[in-house]
Amino acid sequence: MSDSVEAAAAVSERNAEVVRRYLRVFETNEVAEFEEIVAEDVLVHGAGFHGRGRHLPEGSVLTPGLSGCRVRVDDLFAAGDRVTVAFTLTYTHDRTGRDLTMTGVKSYRLREGRIVEFWGETDLYGLLRQAGLVPERIPSF
Repeated sequence: MSDSVEAAAAVSERNAEVVRRYLRVFETNEVAEFEEIVAEDVLVHGAGFHGRGRHLPEGSVLTPGLSGCRVRVDDLFAAGDRVTVAFTLTYTHDRTGRDLTMTGVKSYRLREGRIVEFWGETDLYGLLRQAGLVPERIPSF
């Protein structure tokens, strides 16, 4: 393997590990770790929202009413400065003690070992449905 191919593979693996660390924060709630791995002015896109700032993913970790998050990485692909991951989050619903799951897919762009932008979609409707906060079936539009 050439040196450039080995270097590219090393960057991809380093970036994949940064994303794994990012996801582990959902389990540990240690949002201070984001200072090392998420740019302060990170761009966040998803569900019709576009915003900037590390406070956005920090707020996602500290979701009121949900605790004990467990993260399962269902698929992860890293190539250069991009990492895409499919995941399942399982939370404990504080009010009922029941487990609630939410699946999602996110694509991250990294620079120098930090997440600088990500796009993602999660099944928030499914999570809310499990919590009894929205109808079981989607109403007609």
